[in-house]
Amino acid sequence: MHLQVVNPNTTASMTALIGRSARAAAALRTVVAAVSPENGPAAVESHVDEALAVPGLLVQVAAGEADGAQGHAIACFGDPGLDAAREVAAGPVVGIAEAAMRTATYLGRSFSVVTTLGRATGRAWELAGRYGVRDACRAVRAVEISVLALETDPAARDRIAHECGDAVDVDGCDAIVLGCGGWPTSPATSPRCSASRWWTAWPRP
Repeated sequence: MHLQVVNPNTTASMTALIGRSARAAAALRTVVAAVSPENGPAAVESHVDEALAVPGLLVQVAAGEADGAQGHAIACFGDPGLDAAREVAAGPVVGIAEAAMRTATYLGRSFSVVTTLGRATGRAWELAGRYGVRDACRAVRAVEISVLALETDPAARDRIAHECGDAVDVDGCDAIVLGCGGWPTSPATSPRCSASRWWTAWPRP
């Protein structure tokens, strides 16, 4: 099996992180290629960023098809260009928001989303409605850390863990959806989260 994961932004370090995460979760003998566009935004944090990212994303999907990719994942929580990518690809294309939200409903009766910036919460609610899981979504929380700062902000891990804890304790959710393709690994490491019963639905192709 040959899968391609497309990071729609141009930040190479994030693409490398996404690739490592995908390969760690992939089935035996699955080849995973992690790629990103040559041109486009360094981070996707707005509708403008999404629009600018889609052309390069589609180029990468087409290139993956030529290289024999049998499926593609769009590693951005806004699922930018998903419908267009499905027109380009012969095989399945999944966005991480759709995959995570649907998976969350298999893990429990409800979920909350923990994402980066407050201005992204509306998009998450919109996607939950599009994918038919809005009734299962208890809340969309933001850590107020930009996408690129997730790699450099020493407080990022604790902020994410705090919001995950509130998702369990305040929202009463059964599962947590981590709303960014570039999250640090193992974000919920605080004692507060470790003591809670919860699952993460963070798809790694």
